[in-house]
Amino acid sequence: MSPADPAATNTLGLATSPYLRQHADNPVHWQQWTPEALAAAAERDVPILLSVGYAACHWCHVMAHESFEDVDVAAAMNAGFVCIKVDREERPDIDAVYMNATVALNGHGGWPMTCFLTPDGRPFFCGTYYPKEGFLQLLSAVSTTWRERRGEVEEASDRIAGELRRLSSGLPGGGPSIAPQLCDHAVATVLEDRDAVHGGFGGAPKFPPSALLEALLRHFERTGSPEALTAVTHTGNSMARGGIFDQLGGGFARYSVDNAWVVPHFEKMLYDNALLLRAYAHWARRTADPLARRVTAATARFLLVELADGEMFTSSLDADADGREGSTYVWTPAQLNEVLGPDDGPWAASVFAVTEGGTFEHGTSVLQAPADPEDSQRLERVRAALLTARLARVQPGRDDKVVTSWNGLAITALAEASVALDEPELAHAAMRCARTLLGLHVVDGRLRRASLGGVVGDSAAILEDYAMLATGLLALYQLTAEDTWLTAATHLLDTALAHFADPQRPGRWFDTADDAEQLVLRPADPLDGATPSGASSITEALLTAAHLVDGDR
Repeated sequence: MSPADPAATNTLGLATSPYLRQHADNPVHWQQWTPEALAAAAERDVPILLSVGYAACHWCHVMAHESFEDVDVAAAMNAGFVCIKVDREERPDIDAVYMNATVALNGHGGWPMTCFLTPDGRPFFCGTYYPKEGFLQLLSAVSTTWRERRGEVEEASDRIAGELRRLSSGLPGGGPSIAPQLCDHAVATVLEDRDAVHGGFGGAPKFPPSALLEALLRHFERTGSPEALTAVTHTGNSMARGGIFDQLGGGFARYSVDNAWVVPHFEKMLYDNALLLRAYAHWARRTADPLARRVTAATARFLLVELADGEMFTSSLDADADGREGSTYVWTPAQLNEVLGPDDGPWAASVFAVTEGGTFEHGTSVLQAPADPEDSQRLERVRAALLTARLARVQPGRDDKVVTSWNGLAITALAEASVALDEPELAHAAMRCARTLLGLHVVDGRLRRASLGGVVGDSAAILEDYAMLATGLLALYQLTAEDTWLTAATHLLDTALAHFADPQRPGRWFDTADDAEQLVLRPADPLDGATPSGASSITEALLTAAHLVDGDR
């Protein structure tokens, strides 16, 4: 490898992504996804090793420590591949394309995602996490296959790329209007999967079903269905009283590893908390349920205290602190006694379900709130003391990247929470975020995906960015009747219509713009995941705008 080779050094120190910067000191010659990196693979005639992850990902940290920090593994990677690192939150288009390939090849996916590509970007082998020894064997096998059986690799990559194109085009857009009976049937199907014991839907691992809660609340508003409201109440209560909700600082963890919402996977994501804030605010507004109001206030406070960076909101908090998962959040009875004393300590252990055996690892317990104690003032005093003590512990790392779409979700949620709680400051926070985001992330009339420390990145926004920010701006317009918000939202929607709508198939949307970088295929996924898809989000935004201006969109 020549010293002049642009891929002969690690260049991630120049990245705007905190996740990429975490790997800047690896002995691996990591590159960002750039035309120069792809060209280097073609010039060297070696495959691309694509590693995709994100800052709050526990197993991404594990693989980094085991393999990417190891000089022997790095030597094998550098010798046989051009190694490219991607933050899935900064480049969701790249993540979507190669995650589809990973799922197609393995039946499942996850992060870290590990893909081997031809120099022009066609995948031929994909997986997720690999332990060090298995990864070394895989590197050797892929290098040997590339050198000695190139024809088979080319055939496999062509076949996989063709299958990805087929899958991408197989989900039609448009269609007839949605009849109320179809919505009724969808709700009935959802309710059949409800966990009648613990709330939520399906089994472990159990994710907070923010979109389903919102759908059930809207169904309740339309039909008065008691079954829909019961499902919302049961699930909302169960999550709020479980370990998945931070009983001291507010905010929800990514998911629960068990059916009963007791033990979370501890990372906290902006998008989860914005979506859940909106759902709890909707529940509180419709029913005035005291628990719904408390959780709405606590989740809004979490956003403003722990995720805010200036006027905008950062992406996530790690699951780990000092290399130990959940260590910031868990307690033993002895620790409670040490902080609170011999009277309040045992009382807090009873209130928060902290046991000698523990509910987590090494005899520690995740705080829960099975029932409200009669002495609410004592509870608040104890909670404040424990939170102060917790702040003295090593804190989880924070991904300070500001993502356009997730900030759009936060704007919408804060605006709606301000109405539910009659709390104007939440609306002011939403407006400050929107003004700052529009001032920084709109460049030459087009949105960018993300920024860090007030410096906007180069990655172009995708459909969800336009849609979710537009929805947030429309929420502010409904709250304030200020034309500024409607004008800005209309500009975003007009841009989305011009650059993301499929002109050949009305109602179908691409996730990347028509003038964006062309990958091995142009992603167009209408299915929701952890967040609503770009297609469903733009539909909501367009319907809202049409209702507000009596327009024909």
